[in-house]
Amino acid sequence: MKKKLLALALALGLSASLVACGTSAPASSGSAGSASASGSAAASTPTETVTLKVAASPTPHAEILNAVKGILAEQGIDLQVAEYGDYVVPNTAVEEGDEDANYFQHQPYLDNFNAENGTHLVSAGGIHIEPMGVYAGKTTSLEDLPDGATIAIPNDATNEGRALLLLEAQGLIKLKDSTNLESTPNDLAENPKNLIFKELEAAMIPNTVNEVDLSVINCNYALQAGFNPVEDALAIEDANSPYVNIVAVKEGHENDPAIVALVSALQSETAREFITSTYKGAVVPAF
Repeated sequence: MKKKLLALALALGLSASLVACGTSAPASSGSAGSASASGSAAASTPTETVTLKVAASPTPHAEILNAVKGILAEQGIDLQVAEYGDYVVPNTAVEEGDEDANYFQHQPYLDNFNAENGTHLVSAGGIHIEPMGVYAGKTTSLEDLPDGATIAIPNDATNEGRALLLLEAQGLIKLKDSTNLESTPNDLAENPKNLIFKELEAAMIPNTVNEVDLSVINCNYALQAGFNPVEDALAIEDANSPYVNIVAVKEGHENDPAIVALVSALQSETAREFITSTYKGAVVPAF
């Protein structure tokens, strides 16, 4: 008798453990069938959507991000793009956690920003190059540039040095150290035309084109102003420019799954085709 009771207890225990693990024999009662249906419904419930907030310049960054939204949506990631018109707030917003990432800057600018502001931002991946260009104003060609001409250039450390390097490549000036990416007009070794440099916030330069002889404009701001960099620029950086635009995140988050998925989407063939067909050389894939 005791052996029979022990065998029955073991059988009941085994049955209970199988049910607890989601494994059961074919049901013979309504309640068992309901439990099976419930388990099936739970298994088919979609994974919770992840929200990813990215700060970006309107053109071309936000446009490229919007072009890959579908790729991320298929992975359960809701990409929310916030557009910013300057080069400071997108970084402070990521540092403070208001945005998960940003996409608007190149590595030299990010390095300088971290050094000057004590921020802790890193690159999660390189996406594209925006060739900086020289645009006509009062003077319509480099050959006709008069002595004492005024040239508008960006006033932030890395883009100012970048603009001067582009002018040096045209033979207009010579820098003391062409490897110094943070050169300013104070670092000129030669200025044969006695050029005057008007240092302005990068975003403001397109608004003053007609007030100066020439302007050196970042590609994104040139595009926003209606310029076609390939056709309208008097001179432009080549595709070997070291200023690759990156996705930046707070240090420690560069390997977060959603960030990895974002970079992968921005380095996809979908992104490549969008960039090449939309900007026709004014923006160049760097992957």
